[in-house]
Amino acid sequence: MSESSDEYLTIAQAATYVGVSPATLRRWDTAGKLTPIRRPGSAYRYYLTSDLEAFRLEYNTADVATDAVADFFGDADAFIDGNPQLREPQKEAYAAVVAHFENHTTPAIVQLPVGCGKTGVAAILPFGLSRRRTLIVAPNTTIRAGLYAEVNISNAGCFWKKASILDSFTSGPFTALVDGPKANMDDCVNSHIVVANIQQLAGSADRWLSQFPPDFFDLVIIDEGHHVAAESWQRVVRAFPQAFFVSLTATPFRSDNQDLLGDIVYRYSFARAMVNGYIKHIVSASAHPAEITFTDRDGTNTYTLEQVLDLNDEAWFRRGVALSDECNRHIAEKALEKWQALRAATGFPHQIAASAMTIDHANQVRGIFEEMGLQAETIHSKMPEERKAAVLAKLRNNQIDVIVQVAMLGEGFDHPPLSVAAIFRPYRSLAPYVQFVGRVMRTVELNDPDSPNNQGFVVSHVGLNNEEQWEDFRDLDNEDKKIIADWTRGRGGASSGGRGEADDDQTALRFDAPVADDEKLDYFISQPFIDSSDERDIEALLDKKGPGGVTYRELGVPAEVLRATLANHQTRQESPAEAVPVQPQVHRKTLRSRLDSRSKSIHQRVLNDLGLARAGFDLSRAMKHARGNNSDALYGLLNSEINAFVGENKSTRDQWTLDQLQIAYDSLDEIGDQVAESIRLALEG
Repeated sequence: MSESSDEYLTIAQAATYVGVSPATLRRWDTAGKLTPIRRPGSAYRYYLTSDLEAFRLEYNTADVATDAVADFFGDADAFIDGNPQLREPQKEAYAAVVAHFENHTTPAIVQLPVGCGKTGVAAILPFGLSRRRTLIVAPNTTIRAGLYAEVNISNAGCFWKKASILDSFTSGPFTALVDGPKANMDDCVNSHIVVANIQQLAGSADRWLSQFPPDFFDLVIIDEGHHVAAESWQRVVRAFPQAFFVSLTATPFRSDNQDLLGDIVYRYSFARAMVNGYIKHIVSASAHPAEITFTDRDGTNTYTLEQVLDLNDEAWFRRGVALSDECNRHIAEKALEKWQALRAATGFPHQIAASAMTIDHANQVRGIFEEMGLQAETIHSKMPEERKAAVLAKLRNNQIDVIVQVAMLGEGFDHPPLSVAAIFRPYRSLAPYVQFVGRVMRTVELNDPDSPNNQGFVVSHVGLNNEEQWEDFRDLDNEDKKIIADWTRGRGGASSGGRGEADDDQTALRFDAPVADDEKLDYFISQPFIDSSDERDIEALLDKKGPGGVTYRELGVPAEVLRATLANHQTRQESPAEAVPVQPQVHRKTLRSRLDSRSKSIHQRVLNDLGLARAGFDLSRAMKHARGNNSDALYGLLNSEINAFVGENKSTRDQWTLDQLQIAYDSLDEIGDQVAESIRLALEG
């Protein structure tokens, strides 16, 4: 288009010309993608048609190409009904969603436990619902990669091939992956399915969502749909007003008390999933002390079990248990006992996943496992990416026995050898609790509920008050319609506290007071997930297929017999695990390492408390012995104070006795306070 034929268009005219909304033009303007001009003699912003032409052509490419893949899913002879390769929940979920949209247009929610085949449901839904294109949206790149692999016909292991859904792939379905600048609009035009993560699709840069016409997709599937209440998800909903929306989730609620999108049209219970071998049978084990002693600067207080049960709703008490070496060691010893039993049963290399509050706390827990002779690693969001990858590679290659995580092993992480969940932290809402426990629920041997390898354990401490989350987890199978509605409407699954899981990934928590420094452990309470008093669980067991494909019901086994059998394995007391003797040398080396890592955390806390920039030179200007920038100067001051506290030089720290290391470690918060106060006085003087 020549410059002489240019027209000046207002923002409303320009939006109509391109085929987008004025809001989209403003976002492009803000992002620097499109620059307005000032028309001679006017102060208003205008757009030249020549500047808009490239956007109009790209946007219209999508608009005029809607027939490129039309009717593929409707015409495909997909083998879904009666397909023995599909799992029971996949077939039932498919039928329920299709039936829902025959009479309704409201979004549908499908709740499936981890391991029951949500990705497979996403792969088959287009054949019953889509006449154009399907958009599959993931909450992160990890899940996006897994979804794409399952719907990529170039992949020999794609779901449609594994499950014999289609006989031929000559005409598709073709899939485009929205992976940043590597993808373009033409990829999406020529594909039947588009897979994207929410950040790429509807991020602030507006790279993708604004390019799609409102009718480009007629089916939108949102994996891990409990995220859908976030504004970025709502933008996707508004972008395609005529599309069917389906949310797939393992947990029918959000931890922030916001509403989910739509109504639950299908639920598959965790108990049914366990009975049918889709997930592991899970048993909890919770430490119950006869008494526990807390120590702080004002002295000691000893509490009985009855008092513990009253106090474990208090944040200070839960935190004091979580940071206690003694309590943590009892949890770790029971986790070790369960892990050893699992490995001894079949020789399979089961592993332990541990959950900690903070990076400091994770290092403490890792040290305890290492002192017991296990190979352990920590993983958290502040690690460099290459370090995270190295830790996960060790886990997958069976080079470690324990992985201690701080809010890391979330949705999309799939590693079946994880079979013991050791919980060293309090969870104040159900969603992150279920998310973590879900990491140990993936089956090792598919469709074999009786395999010893398909057993899992959740180990914790009553002082952390995670029993409430365990009971709520079991109640996820509740069929009460009001409870289900409350979950989806943001009135269930979250704590009433406003901070949620705010302690996650904070490196500077104080360890000094009050902390439980002694407890007399009485017993563990063991409780399986499946409840003998729950008629739904009994019904699921009656329909379980045994050898030869015959169910207990078909064999005439009465419900009372099953109930009595289960009752023998219900809630009971277990003895504490046998204490693991720790070599003094190993304990000293572990404590030496923990002293260094904790001192770095104290270093960061002091910088934060004093409002000092790491690269500034406030300390070297104010203090005679401070050298270098604030970070280096504080490091020197803090370590000098630690050394002086025990009367030794840092250069001899490897020669310190176990008692010296213990005293220094236990006093780190106090030492940090002293250093901070001396700095504050110097800065004020």
